[in-house]
Amino acid sequence: MATRTDAPTRREQILKEAARLFAERGFHGVGVDEIGAAVGISGPGLYRHFAGKDAMLAELLVGISGQLLTGARRRVAEAGDAAPDALLDSLIEGHIDFALDDRPLITLHDRELDRLPGGDRKLVRQLQRQYVELWVEVVRRLYPALAEPAARATVHAVFGLLNSTPHLGRPGRTATAELLHRMARGAFAAAVG
Repeated sequence: MATRTDAPTRREQILKEAARLFAERGFHGVGVDEIGAAVGISGPGLYRHFAGKDAMLAELLVGISGQLLTGARRRVAEAGDAAPDALLDSLIEGHIDFALDDRPLITLHDRELDRLPGGDRKLVRQLQRQYVELWVEVVRRLYPALAEPAARATVHAVFGLLNSTPHLGRPGRTATAELLHRMARGAFAAAVG
């Protein structure tokens, strides 16, 4: 979502508003009529785009997990033989972009992941594990003395830090991104002592 520069499709508009409303009021606190009104169509008109609210939730949570993994893989491929230091910075920047631009999805994931049907929830977890493992590989290239379990724990801790953005209010984006980046790098450096 955050990387598109062209106009969003109607489907993307619906998903964006559904994410915002679900994050604000909870999945069960929002009806299809409210989502439709937020994008200028009738609630029943949403059924031309989605089978229902459950389908929207699944697409949002599976979609963002897939986007994060795809973006990280792209950054790794583009880095080629670049220093692991630069690659870690690139991964951090990509996750910060998500954390600042898609805050409702963080809240939605925290609150509503358990509402997904088992297959969708399993897919989200698989995508997330692959994303974590990609980071662990990069971190261990940069900090070879860091054991794999410690690297994985540190990656999860950094995600917790970066995903705290829904609780930060609305400070300036650039200053917040710089602060988060410094803190993430500091967490990795602290993990190696």
